[in-house]
Amino acid sequence: MSQIDLFSSEQDSRPSKLGHANIAYKTVGTILNITSGFMADYDYSLNPYSGCAFGCTYCYAAFFARDNEQKDTWGYWVNVKENALLLLKKFRSKPITGKTVYMSSVTDPYQPIERKIELTRDIVKELLNYHQPRLVVQTRSPLVTRDIDLFRRFNAVQINMTITTDSEKVRKVFEPMCPGNRSRLDAIKEVNGAGIDSCITMTPLLPIEDAHVFAKSLLETGISKFIIQPFHAERGKFTAGTRNEAKKLFNEFNWTKERYMEVENIIRQYIPDIGIGKEGFKPI
Repeated sequence: MSQIDLFSSEQDSRPSKLGHANIAYKTVGTILNITSGFMADYDYSLNPYSGCAFGCTYCYAAFFARDNEQKDTWGYWVNVKENALLLLKKFRSKPITGKTVYMSSVTDPYQPIERKIELTRDIVKELLNYHQPRLVVQTRSPLVTRDIDLFRRFNAVQINMTITTDSEKVRKVFEPMCPGNRSRLDAIKEVNGAGIDSCITMTPLLPIEDAHVFAKSLLETGISKFIIQPFHAERGKFTAGTRNEAKKLFNEFNWTKERYMEVENIIRQYIPDIGIGKEGFKPI
């Protein structure tokens, strides 16, 4: 049974709304996209979805949305690429073994809809059984622990967990629909404990309450690879309706370039070998 047939025959697995997000099902022309710009060191990016129910207010992907309506409603819509698995299967005749694949660059592969339809899991199975690329998975969702059984069978895989702050107050303004900070730390600790290469990405690093405590909490995960990059309020972009509240928080935390560098330097005291920006994101 094809993936489209499966979706058609099991309507309960195709919700049109999940929580706050409207869900649509789209066919696309490609699933492996040649990378450029920030991700240019990878061979392909792979995005099972477009849009993202996590809806981080600063997400750069929001500003690549198709139109102003999608930009203004970022976080409240998700398109499922329902033929993604079929497109990937077409590569079986010419496997992408050893190629570097980044999943995902403009969405989260483990956002809430994934729990219902398991599209990302099916894609990971396909990559594992027929391709074996050098895979980097980027998420901020504890759901990623569900697929530990698959990740452990890859020859080369790294799971990146995005953790941007130690403050739930900050998270609730900038990432109001995302899992909490503690749950993310616990999840990546579990992944790492399963023997899977893991990384914490502070990308971007948002205002921090206590840099010393934050750095210690990162190290308590047992992870040794970290990436950091700044987000400066004066040049940052925010999705509709969030700018004023975000700017208030930046002012409250005095999150200037100087304060960011002060926090980064404290983190470096605990984690001296930390990746910076694009250089840190280079393929495994």
